[in-house]
Amino acid sequence: MLEEIETLLRDGVASADPLVTEAAQHLVVAGGKRFRPMLVAVGGQLTAGSGHDAAAQRELVLAAAVVELTHLATLYHDDVMDEAAVRRGAPSANQRWSNSIAILVGDYLFARAADLAADLGPEAVRIQSRTFARLVHGQIAETVGPRGDDPIAHYLQVVADKTASLIATSARFGGMFGGAEPAQVSALAEFGETIGVAFQLSDDLLDISSDSAASGKTPGTDLRKGVPTLPVLYAQAGTDADAASVRLREILASGPVEDEAQVVEALGLLRESAALKRARETVRWYAEQARATLAPLPDVSARRTLASLCDLIVDRTG
Repeated sequence: MLEEIETLLRDGVASADPLVTEAAQHLVVAGGKRFRPMLVAVGGQLTAGSGHDAAAQRELVLAAAVVELTHLATLYHDDVMDEAAVRRGAPSANQRWSNSIAILVGDYLFARAADLAADLGPEAVRIQSRTFARLVHGQIAETVGPRGDDPIAHYLQVVADKTASLIATSARFGGMFGGAEPAQVSALAEFGETIGVAFQLSDDLLDISSDSAASGKTPGTDLRKGVPTLPVLYAQAGTDADAASVRLREILASGPVEDEAQVVEALGLLRESAALKRARETVRWYAEQARATLAPLPDVSARRTLASLCDLIVDRTG
């Protein structure tokens, strides 16, 4: 099934214009975790028994392509907003071509995702469009900031809208097109929403704790852009009076950390901070909440695979 998904992703973005094809396939061929298609595939196996017929298998492949193309589209736009130079170990689309091309190709991928969703029926189109709306709301909320709300609560809502919503849809689609009962589909969606928050938080921690070779991105991108992730918010809210904590708050108080030496210093301080430890504990809490949502699902290998994801996400951030 995964090979079929890769083929559809590559062929599904092809265009009569060679430039559009090359730019649209740029991140497809760069690879990635394919976390969302994997959730579709695993959710689809929940009640598979001896396997799906060809029609059901085709629907699962289509659903996996819909969520991954939607995700890839957001990456093109994110890299423009973040002025990122690297994505998945390769030059970002905005770096290779231009901001305008990257934005337009992202729009093209959204259109291709909607086109594929139409083959799955009106309910799939409705779910995908509502998910898209949540993605946009999350990006807007991140862009304008808390506006007087609690910064940590605001950040977690941004993560839920901007990232977890699409992961929830991935798990939901797996259940829907895998023939699961409505209650099981709801449980899968709840799992996706919760593990999606844990997944994004762990990614944000990797932006601090990993180097570019491991993460495929330039460490400290959010610091440079002034986008506070959970470890930064915890550090800013801290009251520890030790020299390292005070110095870290001084650096973070300025918003975007534009001096490269200070970026390096801030990353070093964050890696040794209580704030990073607290953020790791938050990831663990969300992962355990996600595990609890699996209770209504049958005790089959697909459920055990989903439970193992909870451990994987915790382990990848130390």
